[in-house]
Amino acid sequence: MSNINLISIERIEKTIYLIRGEKVMLDRDLAELYQVHTKALNQAVRRNLDRFPADFMFQLSEKEVAELNRSQFVTGSEKHRDPRFRPNACLRRVRAVKK
Repeated sequence: MSNINLISIERIEKTIYLIRGEKVMLDRDLAELYQVHTKALNQAVRRNLDRFPADFMFQLSEKEVAELNRSQFVTGSEKHRDPRFRPNACLRRVRAVKK
């Protein structure tokens, strides 16, 4: 039997946010699911843009980041993120997870 770590649906659902009318996951949450650093995930996407749909990821505006930071769900985890970089939101992965 292989060592496969299953992720609960509840854990995934807690990382889905409604931004710009779309259900999205933040890059840091998607990276955590894949057990990689956020920086590595974003670099992989940038280096392989031709492999991802055009609407796979977008960067949050400063206003959107501020709104997320006011949320009780995000405040604690945001303290470790470098404030110079706004998070990216990933669309397609959420669509695949939620279908």
